[in-house]
Amino acid sequence: MIDWKVARRTAATLTRPGPDLTPEETHEVVATLREAAELAEGPVRDYTGLVAPQTPQNEAPVLVVDRARWVEANLATFSTILEPVFDKVAAQGRTSAPARAVGGVVGGVEIGTVMSFLSSKVLGQFDPFWSGSAGEGGRLLLVAPNIVDVEKRLGVDPIDFRRWVALHEQTHRVQFTAVPWMRDHLRSLMTEMVDATDLDSDAISRFLSEGLGELVRIVRGESESSLADLLQNDRQRAVVEQVTGVMSLLEGHADVVMDGVGPEVIPTVKQIRRKFEQRRSGGSGVDKLLRRLLGMESKLRQYRDGAVFVRAVVDRTGRDGFDAVWAEAANLPTKAEIEDPDVWIARVHG
Repeated sequence: MIDWKVARRTAATLTRPGPDLTPEETHEVVATLREAAELAEGPVRDYTGLVAPQTPQNEAPVLVVDRARWVEANLATFSTILEPVFDKVAAQGRTSAPARAVGGVVGGVEIGTVMSFLSSKVLGQFDPFWSGSAGEGGRLLLVAPNIVDVEKRLGVDPIDFRRWVALHEQTHRVQFTAVPWMRDHLRSLMTEMVDATDLDSDAISRFLSEGLGELVRIVRGESESSLADLLQNDRQRAVVEQVTGVMSLLEGHADVVMDGVGPEVIPTVKQIRRKFEQRRSGGSGVDKLLRRLLGMESKLRQYRDGAVFVRAVVDRTGRDGFDAVWAEAANLPTKAEIEDPDVWIARVHG
């Protein structure tokens, strides 16, 4: 279904390198980003109270990467995640070898194109599913050219901005290393998603009859759906609702931590937050269209809605009451509870 070599070649061809820096400037950026990540960890753990066991299996290294390396890392993760889907297709034997080959090339070009677009947008990312030689602690990626590009566009203090980005990504690193069951929970949801995948002709017919009209509405800006939404059946939508709840919690919590810790370690944090929020809501017409199609607009809502949920729960129950979300998977909020924190409080705290 996807020729990963084609995907890598396509992404390599289309991905631009980013700002033109001298070797000395590059060395300085890499060094300050590593320092920022190291400085952020302590304040994040102190603020959240989340402490990870110090074991080799839980190290979760911090890597400063360029756009090409970010693409490479994500394609490797995607190939691992999607392998069960491809195995399911192969087991059903509904597609001939020539058709699979052609489809693999088309799929490779498509995902390579998408990754080249995203490679210039992402500032940082925690990959919980990466496994190193020591264990499965995940890894944190800071995309240096994008961070430099945005800090220049915003006109903010470079060192402060790098620390600000590191705060957000270190929060994700702390979330997953201090709450080790979170990784397995998300992996189980992905397994459910694969099991619910429709591969029959009826599913394709439904997409052609119902999905194309919705696609037009997305392009016009009349719908908040994405391309992925059009390809989901009812079972998958139920899983996506759970994933959305978890990701809204994690992203919103990270934003709250950024605002809570920021004033202590980042003098210009208010200026950075104001300018960055303006950037989130901006962009050209084509950029906005691509963001809608790829579901990036819903990602931005996760930051906003998740932060509102976290603040509301802390206000009503205190920090200890909120920390119940980390106790077990059953305590994670659903998408509906993210939108109505009182429902989560009633369910978890009675």
